[in-house]
Amino acid sequence: MTSVQALWYTAPNQAEIRHEQMQPLPHGYCLVRTLYSAFSRGTESLVATGRVSVEDYERMRAPFMEGEFPFPVKYGYANVGVVEEGPAELVGKTFFSLNPHQSVLQVPATALVGVGNIPPVRALLAANMETALNAIWNASPGPADRIAIVGGGVVGLLAGYLCAKLPGAEVTLVDINPLREYEANKLGMAFAAPQQAPQDCDLVIHASASAAGLNTSINLAGEEATILELSWFGAGTTPVALGGAFHSKQLKLVASQVGHVAASHRPRWDYARRLNAAMQLLDDPALDILLERPIAFQNICRYLLRIFDPQAGVLCQPVSY
Repeated sequence: MTSVQALWYTAPNQAEIRHEQMQPLPHGYCLVRTLYSAFSRGTESLVATGRVSVEDYERMRAPFMEGEFPFPVKYGYANVGVVEEGPAELVGKTFFSLNPHQSVLQVPATALVGVGNIPPVRALLAANMETALNAIWNASPGPADRIAIVGGGVVGLLAGYLCAKLPGAEVTLVDINPLREYEANKLGMAFAAPQQAPQDCDLVIHASASAAGLNTSINLAGEEATILELSWFGAGTTPVALGGAFHSKQLKLVASQVGHVAASHRPRWDYARRLNAAMQLLDDPALDILLERPIAFQNICRYLLRIFDPQAGVLCQPVSY
């Protein structure tokens, strides 16, 4: 049996690296040695801090998660590694999979996504790009639209990056952190603090996971515009101002969740096709701006509080193995 190391969340803001024994490789699976994994500052931070609501326990399971909410859980969904055993045509090639932080994996061959010419560390953004792509399908922005992205995390920045590719689109990242202007400009967007953000937007995409951000989104939306909600707020309630402008402007508040292929594409697209498309969209060195300097797997427990601290400004944190 192969000995592996894996990160487990054991209590709010606590984790440990466990040594595990791997069973013989099942038929149809590949043995993958991890090169990099990455932390999600959105969903994974809620898991790590124990803020998954009981009613979401089943819905928010990751594809290869182990354990049960709230703790202990082995959780994560951004892993890039090299196939060491499996079908001959796959051995030696590099793949992305929706796996947690673990040194060696057994992954169904059908769950592997080839990274092609994408650098392995940038390929870690595939799941985030998939979320952004699905959001764009749900939002249906058009050329020359005025679009606000409220919340400059990885998913918000990727959604804005895709919108900025539309001819004539005016795309502005709205964030309370002025340092996000650098990333916004590099990815083709303007930047504004909430008080200076453009009004009467044709589309607002909210990705800050905060009540203040959602209410800002409502204020920025133009007559009969759509506010696309990308955030998962976790446990608790969120106060939202649904009087005034929301009602009189007949605004639409629409949720977008990557667990469902957007209705506009569902008859033709499955999850595999969507994830492969997201990988191809990463073929742009400009996206490297979203990646922090990798930290070593053996050191990740000491960095967890910083990674998940909203004030630290961490975007995508890679882990090297």
